Amino acid sequence: MNPHKSFRIAVVGAGPVGLAFALQAARALPGCELQLFDARALDGQRSADARVLALNLGSVQQLQRLGAWEPARAEPILEVSVSQVAPGRTDLRLRAAELGQPLLGAVLPYGDVLQPLEQAWLGLSSPRLASRGGQKVTELKTLADGRIELDAGVAEAFDLVVLAEGGLFTEQAPRPWRRDYGQTAWIGTLRLATSWPRGLAVERFTRQGPLAVLPLPDDAAGRRASLVWCTAADEAPQQLSEARLRALLPACAQAVQGIEGALKPFPLGLNAQPRLVQGRLLRIGNAAQALHPVAGQGLNLGLRDAHQLVSCLRDGGSLDAALARFERQRQPDRLALLGTTDGLARVFTGEGAALGLAREAGLRLLQALPPLRGALARQLMFGWR
Repeated sequence: MNPHKSFRIAVVGAGPVGLAFALQAARALPGCELQLFDARALDGQRSADARVLALNLGSVQQLQRLGAWEPARAEPILEVSVSQVAPGRTDLRLRAAELGQPLLGAVLPYGDVLQPLEQAWLGLSSPRLASRGGQKVTELKTLADGRIELDAGVAEAFDLVVLAEGGLFTEQAPRPWRRDYGQTAWIGTLRLATSWPRGLAVERFTRQGPLAVLPLPDDAAGRRASLVWCTAADEAPQQLSEARLRALLPACAQAVQGIEGALKPFPLGLNAQPRLVQGRLLRIGNAAQALHPVAGQGLNLGLRDAHQLVSCLRDGGSLDAALARFERQRQPDRLALLGTTDGLARVFTGEGAALGLAREAGLRLLQALPPLRGALARQLMFGWR
């Protein structure tokens, strides 16, 4: 396949992963026709979605290359503290400065990731690019010649359909690799005192599930952070008090001024496809895998899917050969991250002295061996390379 040869691509889902793929493909595949479908209108306005996203350094660099990164909207992560709730606990520290990097990643609201990407896409002007906002895809069918017929009110055939519309764990149809963790992630905003170190993210493993505090840009009221508090699914929200939160963050308790507003619940699970490619139908991002947020890597994995897919399509050969190469090249990174997040979600949750000692031993090993700690940090920043 000559990269300048004309073929038709439909991208279903105009979230960050779908938009990142569409933008890169529009620039790298000048002979291809691209149509971007989404059930919502594509108008470049800021989304009201309250979710907060943690991007690793590789994702930040990818958005910078796409011209879709606004640093003023993001708070850099300069240091990560990882520990469990236990006497004599080890506080594992990952620092950008020790790795020779300007930052480990950044935190920002979902709308501040989506809007620059959508505006960059809408800013492209070409008859071969089309935005199909407000058009929900209702049916996909493989034709005899291998193309995919897509129905969004009118049936059209495409050489390749990229599914990038995933939804939340509870909204998805069951996939072959599925695990319900029996946990709920409670998402909200913390108010912090100025004594909280700038750029510090905290991950605490409790018996009920992980607890994360991710720094956000200041607003008019001062310092703040995103709270991701994972608990047993049957835990009542009134049990998630500020006093309990401070008890789980003893070293930082004085800097936590309080929870702002109500916490919102999101049930947690793993739901993944073993293979990304089925004929000319391909899945990336949450359409391929929903992960536990324990390491904050779901969107980062999806953005790497998008980047690698464009690279394979650009490199030449037949379309089917390019898709087979994409499947082969993505597997190590995908499987490593799926295994890591699933293992962390299970091993770092639960009762028992033996389990607590095993968790502590793992953290101490990482703290004592800088090369191993650095390898872990680089995988979190850039994925499997």
